Amino acid sequence: MRRRVVITGVGAISPFGEGREKYWDGLRNGRSAVGPITLFNPEHTNSRVAAEVRDWTPASHVPEKELRRLPRVAIMSIGAAREALEDAGIDTKALPVEELRRFACILGTSSGGIEFAEEQYRLWFTGQKEASCYPFAVSSAFVGMLSSEVSIAFGLRGMSHVVSTGCTSATDAMGHALNAIRHGQADAVVTGGADCCITPGIVECYCKMRCVSTHYNGTPQKASRPFNADRDGFVIGEGAWMLVMEERERAIRRGAEIYAEVIGYGATCDAFHRVQIMPNGEESARAMTVALEDAGITQDRIQYINLHGTSTPLNDKTETAAIKLAFDRLARGLATSATKSLIGHPQGASGAAGLVATLMAVKDSFIHPTINYEHPDPECDLDYVPNQGRVKAVDYAMCNTIAFGSKNAALVLKREEENPR
Repeated sequence: MRRRVVITGVGAISPFGEGREKYWDGLRNGRSAVGPITLFNPEHTNSRVAAEVRDWTPASHVPEKELRRLPRVAIMSIGAAREALEDAGIDTKALPVEELRRFACILGTSSGGIEFAEEQYRLWFTGQKEASCYPFAVSSAFVGMLSSEVSIAFGLRGMSHVVSTGCTSATDAMGHALNAIRHGQADAVVTGGADCCITPGIVECYCKMRCVSTHYNGTPQKASRPFNADRDGFVIGEGAWMLVMEERERAIRRGAEIYAEVIGYGATCDAFHRVQIMPNGEESARAMTVALEDAGITQDRIQYINLHGTSTPLNDKTETAAIKLAFDRLARGLATSATKSLIGHPQGASGAAGLVATLMAVKDSFIHPTINYEHPDPECDLDYVPNQGRVKAVDYAMCNTIAFGSKNAALVLKREEENPR
């Protein structure tokens, strides 16, 4: 029999600031975290807005000597992982080696330390070598370093893996964490996702691709507007969202409080295009269906879907079509909402940001709103919980993600009835 898997800890460093409470408070109250780009001078780019992490203190998460050697994404990941472990009531320094060898780290990111690499190369090639730490530009920039740094920080000796599948990265990482515990490869996992790629190179590339918002530079908080007829692209975001997943019986034995049970994961590929999704949403729908089958439940059990909802013209109408395919006549009765309307699009971390929002909907019986919903698109006609959050009991929920490269992934959560958080 497959072992059951639960979430016992949550940590976040988000555009709302440090900590899961600030994150959920911002979502719950429908506040936009989007503002002008400050991480670089955007005067030469057409898109000048982003959801940056501003209210945080890097020096509180890693030793001072590491501040120059580590990319922003690694420091955020360590900080969010520490909060998740503390929330779970786990002190890894007190664990015996045998337990640490069964404690894994499986994270998702799309770009790893690309912001660090861009800056290091700029310093080097503009002759500012004394300001750089060039030898670390390689070890700190590749995506695999992310789980390595978190594993090192907390002494986790189980598998240390990074999944990089574009915007489904964190969802796929959490799906692999679920299966690692289910099938006995680990007893506990620090999992989730992080991305920090608000850089001149990345933003300019997205501008060239015409997939980021350029019409709301003067009103940044209006820029991320999923499912609106006048949406013009996503707003790039950043952050780190970490979870502790563990085998349910282990969590109960140690008296842990449980947020929810993770019961299903599904992933598919359109095999269609490197950046466009298949317009009919067929494979996105199948990822949701596979997740439901893996969870062992039928469509009518789902009460809430956290949407990918990027605010791009193609993604939003395709995701709407996919939900109609997956849920048929039930689709219009589902409550759905788009976290990216509030925090922009944190790239490979978006699945973790969405799953934390989904988890809190289950825990608090409250669904955060899709903000900036002002001019409905006739092709996007589901219940997006527009502009105002909603009190609603949620026993079963889904988090959906879609990525470049034609990838799709979804996770299903179930309320922990026996031990409510």
